[in-house]
Amino acid sequence: MTLRRYIELLKLRIGVLLAITAMAGYFAVAETVQWGPLLAVVVAMLLCSSGSSVFNHFYDRDIDQKMERTRNRPLASGAMQDPTQALWLAGGLLIAGCALAAVALNWIVALHLALGAFTYMVVYTVWLKRRHWMNIVIGGAAGSFPVLAGAAAADPTAFTLPMLMAITLFLWTPSHFWALAMMIKDDYAKAGVPMLPVLVGDAKCAKYMMVNTVLLVVSAALPVAFGELGLVYLVISSALGFWFLWLNWKLVLDPSKALARKIFFFSMSYLAIVFVAIVLDRNLPFQF
Repeated sequence: MTLRRYIELLKLRIGVLLAITAMAGYFAVAETVQWGPLLAVVVAMLLCSSGSSVFNHFYDRDIDQKMERTRNRPLASGAMQDPTQALWLAGGLLIAGCALAAVALNWIVALHLALGAFTYMVVYTVWLKRRHWMNIVIGGAAGSFPVLAGAAAADPTAFTLPMLMAITLFLWTPSHFWALAMMIKDDYAKAGVPMLPVLVGDAKCAKYMMVNTVLLVVSAALPVAFGELGLVYLVISSALGFWFLWLNWKLVLDPSKALARKIFFFSMSYLAIVFVAIVLDRNLPFQF
């Protein structure tokens, strides 16, 4: 198997996004930026994310074969003929990531990385993905741990703002992923994966998304309510939140794949800009 196929196992695009999330957590609480700890948490995050992704390739190789989007993955396609190689790779990457965090940073960072990996690999991939429509809701909590890890790398005692950011991430995941599930619903149905639109249809899924997005927008305002952030963040997050709600309302009226696709891509911009707004607001020399 070629090096390119091994790299494909790592799902580096997801790893980079999680590393950026960890960086947002770091910058949100750091009084002064120390590049050594920042680099360490980014590398540790990439290692743990890659290990979790390799395990996901291993465990889901049977259903990946049935889906158009995933059937050419290294294990699903048979390019890696011995699946146990993937298990060894996953274990090595996870141990390396957690060990780096524990040695170079602190045990709290290592714990957050380990919990994130456990949630994605075991709670989501093994326990829930094939069994219940709440798979992405509960399993999606895995995406909340990187911001906690990043914050703990800067200040292990920081709690309120990192936790509020983690809640926003937790509530962002269903709206983001259900939009994707609507786009590729037939693939999930073919593989027997009980994603929400497969079970209840696009129209009802759009209503679930609307409720979730309301909760998301409310959660995004909590840092201001708790006195952690100011007016700059509130204006930016509120404007984005209202647009997100408007797009979801349009989806309720017209639950089409085209609108679901629009929401899917906007949701990524929403999260990125909201987190940039947090870092910007925290680092302003004055507050409004």
